[in-house]
Amino acid sequence: MDVLFTFVPRENQQEQLQAEFPEVNFRFLYKNKSFLPTADIVVTYGEDLTAEDIESAENLKWIMVASAGIEKMPHAAIAKKEIIVSNVKGIHKTPMAESALAHLLALKRSLPFIYESQRNGEWNRKTQSSELAGSTAVLFGPGAIGSEIGRLLQAFGVKTIGCNRSGNDAEYMDEMISIENVLAVLPDADIVLSVLPSTKETYHLLKKEHFQAMKEDAIFMNLGRGDLVEDQVMLGALENGEIGYAILDVFEEEPLPADHPYWKMDNVIISPHVSSHSGKYVERALDVFIPNLHAWIKGDKSPSNPVDMKRGY
Repeated sequence: MDVLFTFVPRENQQEQLQAEFPEVNFRFLYKNKSFLPTADIVVTYGEDLTAEDIESAENLKWIMVASAGIEKMPHAAIAKKEIIVSNVKGIHKTPMAESALAHLLALKRSLPFIYESQRNGEWNRKTQSSELAGSTAVLFGPGAIGSEIGRLLQAFGVKTIGCNRSGNDAEYMDEMISIENVLAVLPDADIVLSVLPSTKETYHLLKKEHFQAMKEDAIFMNLGRGDLVEDQVMLGALENGEIGYAILDVFEEEPLPADHPYWKMDNVIISPHVSSHSGKYVERALDVFIPNLHAWIKGDKSPSNPVDMKRGY
């Protein structure tokens, strides 16, 4: 059995795989797809496979995506060949929840102002700091990541309102509402945060009227996918003072162009799609892959976290 990694785990992680699966031929090659035609399994971040690659992969039966997002993969080509796709849904919840809290606490406790004052050698106590406690957050996508963010927010005394398609209950949400009714709660939100995936249903989901319904000092945070909001809508909301701040980890165009207005806007924090980064990322991905590979070798062709390529998640 041939397993191709299109990224390179640390040496000790490679050794762990080779020792645990002596019958498997592993290849760890950074973005090198020359062995795709013979690979039975591919482990990838999901951004480096094309339709032509899938066509050339004559033996490929399973793609394990070491990410949650699959929007950049060649869906039709994969579905045509009935290749099984799974991802590592859930492993991002700790770093992404900590990123969300870090950004929110930094703004509430005036850390950018404090750091700038230090750089300028100024003893300036006019911080205008505020608190998370007592605020209300609306969270789009209260799944594994959103619920973990909700848990941490609740620990800081924040009321959490989850928003999904059904409005059905989710963990660590004080209230739930459906996406179609979200305009009813946005005027009460101090924080609006999205971790939604990129699907046909979420494409440009948030429109001008959603931002107009928010508080003028609301913090909007997008840690999900950049196509949730049309770029011009996001810009308009910031330029027109419809919201107070935007914390953006994802964008419609990535990398963000050097001449984009966001770079010079005081009410925007640009996080270059790094909210899920962690020194434990590959370790957690392998914790998902290894038991699935054991099961696969024994004949169980149903890995955990299966992805429906037609639905997009």
